[in-house]
Amino acid sequence: MGPSGPEGTCLGASVTVRDAVPAGDSEACAAIYAPYVRDSYSTFELAAPGAAEMAARISIAAESYAWLVAEVDGAVVGYAYGGPHATRAAYRWACSVSVFVAAQLQGVGIGAALYEALLERLKSLGYLTATAGITIPNAASVALHERFGFREVARYARIGYKLGKWHDVIWMQRDFLPEGADFPVPPHEPGRPRAGT
Repeated sequence: MGPSGPEGTCLGASVTVRDAVPAGDSEACAAIYAPYVRDSYSTFELAAPGAAEMAARISIAAESYAWLVAEVDGAVVGYAYGGPHATRAAYRWACSVSVFVAAQLQGVGIGAALYEALLERLKSLGYLTATAGITIPNAASVALHERFGFREVARYARIGYKLGKWHDVIWMQRDFLPEGADFPVPPHEPGRPRAGT
């Protein structure tokens, strides 16, 4: 485990997970994301953001959450980030997470390496719950989230229209506390490392 996340292997190559640099990583992140926007219903965005917009998103996420990238042989091949679950103040202990991996490297452990580091970071920042919205069907994404302790808690039927079809979205959730543990009252403010971490 390095200072910014785990290292592992992928197809015989070393995978490094680290904090994203807005100016340096935005172009690669935009290139990874563009096919998801253009060709899939994994995201409901209809216009792929360019590098400048992606740099702004990285900066915003890094302020109170995290934006991590995975590198293989020095090239960014995936990213994961946290953000607010919702904007009302009482939701501030919950965060929403997403992960995107270059198409040619899906299914080889990069998404898992990113989520392992991201979820640990968000927990250390005082967030108590993580959520993820998944347009279905998407068995691979559901399986990844289940691997990290997420469970389905809600389903929105025909909530988004993209690529000529209506799509359902499920919401999955996991808590960062041990099973059966009570949520603290009052909770520590999230977004800053807790004492001793």
